[in-house]
Parts: sequence; structure tokens; C-alpha cells
Amino acid sequence: MARFELKLPKMGESVAEATITNWLKEVGDKIEADEAVLEIATDKVDSEVPSEVSGVLIEQLFGKDDLVQVGQTIAIIETEGDAPAVKAVEAAAPAEVAEIEKTIEVAKDAVTAPQDFSGSDKFFSPLVKNIAKEEGVSVAELERIAGSGKDGRVTKEDILKYIEARKSGAQAPQAVAEAPKAVQPAAPVQKSQQAVPVSVNGGDEIVEMDRMRKLISGYMVASVQTSAHVQSFIEVDVTNIVKWRDKVKSAFEKREGEKLTFTPIMMEAVAKALKDFPGMNISVDGDYIIKKKNINLGMAAALPNGNLIVPVIKNADQLNLVGMAKAVNDLGNRAKAGKLKPDDTQGGTYTVTNVGTFGSVFGTPIINQPQVGILALGAIRKVPAVIETPEGDFIGIRQKMFLSHSYDHRVVDGALGGSFVKRVAEYLEAFDVNRDTC
Repeated sequence: MARFELKLPKMGESVAEATITNWLKEVGDKIEADEAVLEIATDKVDSEVPSEVSGVLIEQLFGKDDLVQVGQTIAIIETEGDAPAVKAVEAAAPAEVAEIEKTIEVAKDAVTAPQDFSGSDKFFSPLVKNIAKEEGVSVAELERIAGSGKDGRVTKEDILKYIEARKSGAQAPQAVAEAPKAVQPAAPVQKSQQAVPVSVNGGDEIVEMDRMRKLISGYMVASVQTSAHVQSFIEVDVTNIVKWRDKVKSAFEKREGEKLTFTPIMMEAVAKALKDFPGMNISVDGDYIIKKKNINLGMAAALPNGNLIVPVIKNADQLNLVGMAKAVNDLGNRAKAGKLKPDDTQGGTYTVTNVGTFGSVFGTPIINQPQVGILALGAIRKVPAVIETPEGDFIGIRQKMFLSHSYDHRVVDGALGGSFVKRVAEYLEAFDVNRDTC
């Protein structure tokens, strides 16, 4: 029998951890290859972790609601003899060797073997890290040294004193003994102290927010507290777009196997405007502005349970209309089916939300941090409008909509914010009714 270590898989460049929300298999259950073992949640997406092998689940290393780092072993599966099982530990290595190696690794962590300091949340100077490596001071030990430098940083003198004390046997055992105290989380204590509201008249129903709603709530409040939100509104005549879409949508669906909605047409215009105004395609990190090389458009989508998610169309400016339509439909369908991957929601540089889907004429959307702008697309309506012609003005029925642009006044002034949304409107109003669907 061989033992397979099921690890939390890599889920995207910027996803480093996930929370276990549910174990689908219990200890003793048989598991087939590619069968889901547990459900996890990142800060944006819920997904399942499948097993790479067939076998029996013999150990769960984490419980429900535990936070797990990418690459950590979350379960042990016992497999029959040969196995693809070994590829998670060592190719073709017997279970005994794997166990010995695991024991050695644990021993290394428990004593003073040098480690990679990049995983630490604390800052250590190159000099301190070099001394630690030369003297065999582990990351865990280094993190527990009380620093005397600025903001509690460990100085050269601090680590040398620690090494001297450890050699004399005075402090090293104490540092190891204190390790559990250092990693003890404070969050559960705060959570347990939160009072549950009580219905005054006994007729009100009190429902706790689900995990995603709590995250959305936190993001929205943090965004309003972080960015100085300002809005610009502009009305757009999209009569030509409506007529063109009505003319080509059936042929488009027959040829491409995709429905042609208004969203990809709008996204195409936004991507063009971002190329014209790169000052909107930025993010803010403290006192620094990060100018984004790629144009990655976030597309706010409502989920069946009422929550919100923002999948991202990568390199949107490089897509033609067919490619944009396929990307919009694919992300929208997978969002509704709960099949988005964590990487699908990462890397956005600007966001578009279609409030017109619910009949709203315009809105004041909240910026998706750390971006600096978000555009709301209002409902398209037939309205009376003044039409200017060489023969004079007259009243006609036109298809119009509002664009609502929220932007961060810390880094985007009214001239840039207003000019950007005006350029989007210009692209939409100048839409070529004779264009091909490409």
C-alpha cells in the first residue's frame, strides 16, 4: 500500500490560500481518481479539490473553516501498490521512504535548519538573513526574536544576542516551546464574542450572512473608505447599435454558436477608450501608482444566490467582437454555474457593470479595489430626442442609455474621468452599421 499526499493545488498567480468549506469525503471513504474530495473557497470563488488517484481516505489534516496555504498537504489517501500516488511525494518511492522524508522535514523545522525566508510576513534585512542561514536559525525562531529596531525589526545585535544565548542553552528551548503561542490565531476569539441579534417582536427572521456576502460586505465598505468616489454621467445614442444587432444577431448565433448581446459591444468600446486614456488603466498601492501594461476588463456578474462576482477578460483590447462575445458568454455562463476558477477573477485593471439588466437607468457603482474606475451601463430605452439635420431640427424616437462612471479622485481628476467616459460614448455613437461581426 502507498500513501498519497493530497495538496491544495495552485489556483492562480495571486491566490495563496483557501478556506475549507466542506469535506465531501470522510475518513474510510473510497475515492476514485478525479473525484471531488472537499470544497474550498478563496476570497472570490468556491471550487472543489479532486483526487489525483483512487484509494481510501485515511486522514484529514484540516477541518472545516480552516485556512490552508497553496501546496500544503490537506489529506492522506491510501492507494494500491503502484501508483500514480507516488508523484505527489517522490516518483516511484515506497511509502516507507516517504514517511522517513516527512519525518526528516518535520525534524528540520523543529530544530534550527536554515529555511527560505521569503514566506515570512516579517521584514528581515539581508545581513540578518545571512547570519541566520550561517548559524542555522530557522524562520520560526527568527520570527520570535523580539526586535529592537524600527517597527520591531530584528537588528544584527538582536540576532547575535539570540545566537549567543542559544549556544549557552538559555534561550533556544524557550523559543521552541513558545512556538504554539506565536501561531495561535486571534480571529476565532473575536468571532465568538460577536453578539447575535435578537428579534424584538419574535416575528423577524435573523439570518447570518454567507461567507461570500461577508466578503463582499467587507470589500464594499473598505472601498468607500479607501477611495474618494466621484461620478460622471453621460447619455449615449445607441440607435445604430440596436439596429445593427437586430440585423445580425441570428446569423451570428448560427455561425458562431454564441448569442450576441450588447455587453461585448460595450466592452469593446471601453477597451478602446482605455488605450486612449491609459491613466484610467492603473491601480493604487499606498502612495504609489501602478500603470498597468495589459487591459483586463472585469465584468460584474450576478450569481443565482444573489451574490456578486467579477470575472476578468484578459487582454480585452486584443479581442475582436467575436472573441469578446465568446469571452463574455463563457465567463457569464460559468459564473452562473459556479464553475469559475480562482484565476478567472484575478488581474482586473478596470471593471464594467451592467445595471441596465435590472432596468436601472444609471447608478453610482463602487470601485473594485485597487482599481481606480468602474463603468455602469444603464438600460437602453426608447426616448424622444432632438435630431439635428441640415434641413433643421425635429423630434424623433431614439434608443438611448446612460453611462455612469465612478472614479477615484485621489488619482483621477474630473478632466480625465469625464474625458474617458465621453470617449466611450463617442465610440458607441460612431458605431459602423456596415461593419462585419468580426
